[in-house]
Amino acid sequence: MAFLHDLPIADLIANYGYIAIFVIITLESAGVPCPGETVLISSAVYAGSTGNLDIAGVIAAAATAAILGDNLGYWAGRRWGMPLLLRYGHLIALDHGRLKLGQYLFRRHGGKIVFFGRFTAMLRAYAALLAGVNRLDARRFFIFNALGGVTWAASMGLGSYYCGRSIEKVAGPVGLTLLALVIFGGIALWAFVRRHEARLLVKAESAIPGPLA
Repeated sequence: MAFLHDLPIADLIANYGYIAIFVIITLESAGVPCPGETVLISSAVYAGSTGNLDIAGVIAAAATAAILGDNLGYWAGRRWGMPLLLRYGHLIALDHGRLKLGQYLFRRHGGKIVFFGRFTAMLRAYAALLAGVNRLDARRFFIFNALGGVTWAASMGLGSYYCGRSIEKVAGPVGLTLLALVIFGGIALWAFVRRHEARLLVKAESAIPGPLA
């Protein structure tokens, strides 16, 4: 238990329990930089070490917060993201055609990004926002978001509960590995798009005809 007292969130967990878990993870999932995974791991270890929290309650609070926060981020991105890009996107080389191409590519691979983004530090706060900006189908988003939130909360929560602090040594490398795969995959996708941009623009226009709203 000593390591918990070295964390600034230790008192929040001890004093506010499930409320602290829910609020912090909701904020992180909505796009506000917060230590959501640290809160989940620490709360699960605290539950296993003291019995003051129930692990089922920890997982339920974390999963609910992850799903709710992601939905807030998704709808914010869907409501305000694209209008801003349509107005100012040209300043960062995102003309109408490229915005439509991004939407087309995200619709094809967005579910994977939403699910696996839950397990990576950099994407956890922004995957839902990007899904909204790129108009990923709401039903598809909800399914992959729910699966990702429940899987993340259950795996990290139970792993921390039974393995204690050692899960942190596993979570870090796993998250970095997934992040590396996402980065290299993104680079490969960027190179592919650059090489085949003209053909993909035609496909995007065919799949999403007319002006973007």
